[in-house]
Amino acid sequence: MYGGGYIFDEPNGKQLRDEQLHDEPEKLAAFEERIAKGEKIEPGDWMPTEYRRQLIRLIEQHAHSEIIGALPEGTWITRAPGFKRKLALIAKVQDEIGHGQLLYNAAETLGKSREAMINDLLSGKSKYSNVFNYPAETWADVTVIGFLIDAAAIVNQAANAKGSYGPYCRALDRICYEESFHLKQGHDAFIELATGTPAQREMLQDALNRWWQPIMHFFGPPDKNSQHSQKLMEWRVKMASNDDMRNQFLNAYVPKIWELGLTLPDAALKKNPETDRWDYTDPDWDEFFRVINGGGPCNEERLQVRKWAEEQGRWVRKALMNPAEKRALPVA
Repeated sequence: MYGGGYIFDEPNGKQLRDEQLHDEPEKLAAFEERIAKGEKIEPGDWMPTEYRRQLIRLIEQHAHSEIIGALPEGTWITRAPGFKRKLALIAKVQDEIGHGQLLYNAAETLGKSREAMINDLLSGKSKYSNVFNYPAETWADVTVIGFLIDAAAIVNQAANAKGSYGPYCRALDRICYEESFHLKQGHDAFIELATGTPAQREMLQDALNRWWQPIMHFFGPPDKNSQHSQKLMEWRVKMASNDDMRNQFLNAYVPKIWELGLTLPDAALKKNPETDRWDYTDPDWDEFFRVINGGGPCNEERLQVRKWAEEQGRWVRKALMNPAEKRALPVA
């Protein structure tokens, strides 16, 4: 569902320059020539140290976001309105977990083990998307997630599917195909509430008001605050800037929201005819970094659920890795 655009905890400029000094100039030139030609880099190919590290961070954070992102929707499976909605939500949550597995596989080709990635998630060292540290209080929250957050994710993923690292691109091709169905499911539920009873419209408007800032945060800080975007875009690790992706999302989805008679909690939001881009109030970036660094309303809860699942599933992983050993099944 999620992630793919903004890379958290980027190293400082001096560290980037120091690491590039260790890359062999001739190999680096050949690598950048391949990138310029639009060729895909594969796991056995030579690559710069910083390219490998930023890809690991990007793909790992995307994988974590898929897994954590399934939690708020998963809690609504038994409460979804009607059997059809329950079935759709079950299928969607199952898909999101599968996307996480595809992405962990892609990240492992770069040399980091899945166990290390999971440990870094559970310790708080590795990040995931800001939007999954907020509560899903009502069914309208689930519809906003399913429509607008999935839409924002598709903007990221469709761009990065054209990137330079083969395993990630192939994973994203499959993920985007499935996400298109998730988006339709979210849009259908969104429309149903928007055209429903006054109480349903009020519930949807309230959810939209609460989620708008996290959605604007989703693409990451303004480009002027990004230290390494230019080099990462040259290497096709990032395929579009944060501001460009945010503008693409606004261009596609704000009119759809307004057409339904709903409002957005930003009086400055409008299309600028001179620049053909959207003007908007800059969201609170202190809040963004506070959430990313563990201070959001649901950070602790979401990680505790993952820690519980990791502990409860340990015996299964051990049995799979050592099938010859006899182990008694845990007593329920």
